[in-house]
Amino acid sequence: MTLPLSFTSEVRAALDAGQPVVALESTIITHGMPFPQNVEAARAVEALIRAGGAVPATIAVMGGRIHIGLSDADLDQLGQTPHAMKLSRADLPACVAMGQVGATTVAATMICAAMAGISVFATGGIGGVHRGAETSFDISADLVELGISPVTVVAAGAKAILDLPKTLEVLETQGVPVIAYGQDDFPAFWSRSSGMKAPLRMDDPAQIAAAHLMRQTLGLKGGQLVANPIPVEAEIAREEIMPVVEQALAEAEAQGIAAKQVTPFLLDRIFAMTEGRSLASNIELVLNNARLAAAIAKEIARQKA
Repeated sequence: MTLPLSFTSEVRAALDAGQPVVALESTIITHGMPFPQNVEAARAVEALIRAGGAVPATIAVMGGRIHIGLSDADLDQLGQTPHAMKLSRADLPACVAMGQVGATTVAATMICAAMAGISVFATGGIGGVHRGAETSFDISADLVELGISPVTVVAAGAKAILDLPKTLEVLETQGVPVIAYGQDDFPAFWSRSSGMKAPLRMDDPAQIAAAHLMRQTLGLKGGQLVANPIPVEAEIAREEIMPVVEQALAEAEAQGIAAKQVTPFLLDRIFAMTEGRSLASNIELVLNNARLAAAIAKEIARQKA
């Protein structure tokens, strides 16, 4: 059976020529920001990847097809779809089969990128183990996917609203290399340090690319997590952001917020309590991750040539 993939001509040409391509998720468009800021931010990330010498491939489900790259019209349509499905591994096939509009999370983007032959994916922060997971069992499918799909994911660590020590433990169990870029500490999304040391450190995109290719050579399944710290000028220090995170978590628990609604609720409350600083920082860290992802994708293409 033919895979239900639709490529933009730009992405298809780049893949056929062995040129660097960087996958991008679409939940940041549908569930991360209001229109038109969401589309403007998506276009800014795509432009930055092109400036870095790679081709961007924003991934979403529309019209019963998995779109690998979006046209300007598709991007506008997605940015104005109020009830797009939020897709992970569990929802992806159903969304395609029903012909619904769906936005891909980290896990679903990794799946689609691997199907399309794309090795590198830039995002903001991965999901992870939620606070209280020992009783709720609320663990993001992103962590399992990192142990399955052969994609290098560039993120600013895991979201600071999560239980970061448990998140690192699950990643270790899944056999996922966690590589801090340019520092020893594991970053925590809005903050450059989580207070924990990352298992691995690399300072050069060529090293990261070589490690990606070596996993394939050794026949190891799964990808890599590259934890890229937010730029200094955009950082909200851990001692400043964590009291805000704790308050937002307490409000979520008091209101009975659960499952897929937890993260959007928390991010919205943190945005309000930081008077918009958290969103501004979020945009900057996504742009920073896009720059590094383009450099890694270029190195993978060069080393494979």
